[in-house]
Amino acid sequence: MGVVWITGASRGIGFATAQKFLSEGWKVVVLTRDIEKLDGLKKAYPDHLHACKVDLMNLGDVQLPNYPVDILINNAGALVNKPLSEVSLADLHKSYGVNVFGPYLLIQKLLPQFSEKAHIVNISSVGGIQGSVKFAGLSAYSSAKGAINVLTECLQTEFEQSTRWSFNALALGAIQTEMLNEAFPGLQAPLKPEQLSPFIYAFATSAHHVMRGKVVPVSMSTP
Repeated sequence: MGVVWITGASRGIGFATAQKFLSEGWKVVVLTRDIEKLDGLKKAYPDHLHACKVDLMNLGDVQLPNYPVDILINNAGALVNKPLSEVSLADLHKSYGVNVFGPYLLIQKLLPQFSEKAHIVNISSVGGIQGSVKFAGLSAYSSAKGAINVLTECLQTEFEQSTRWSFNALALGAIQTEMLNEAFPGLQAPLKPEQLSPFIYAFATSAHHVMRGKVVPVSMSTP
């Protein structure tokens, strides 16, 4: 086992994924603004969970734990659900700040700590894939997820020759989370976070042996 870093793991998919890694014996470093929500996990896994209160939009001079990065899962996300005419500059800063700039700057900051075969997994959305079904009100969110998909490919190209690092993205469909309810109130998704987390665990721990620089759609429905 090794060390996995997960952003935005205080709820939903990130929380369930952190639980899965902990149950498999991994050291888990969680970066989140809502550190209090991890108290239960910290009590259950006091020697394996390291929770850090971090705002990804203000990394600045933040001192991150001095652990190696065997796996980094950029899971933190922010949703803006508004008609284009109502989207403000602040809304765009929020969407791109958390969904794109946060992962970009975190990867940059953690480069010296990447292990020899580090696997970086960016959690994206099928809404960010060219040609997929798009939905009114989600222009800021879907375009930001499109950016993280392309960034995944760019990073693989940048480090492909000089390292053994792998960069992949999972473009997720509808999962029953608070964010989904914000985007599609009342929609019943086919999967819950705890049903998806074993797949994310398997992908993060093994996919880099067979693929690099890929964006993989993971969806059972539209949305």
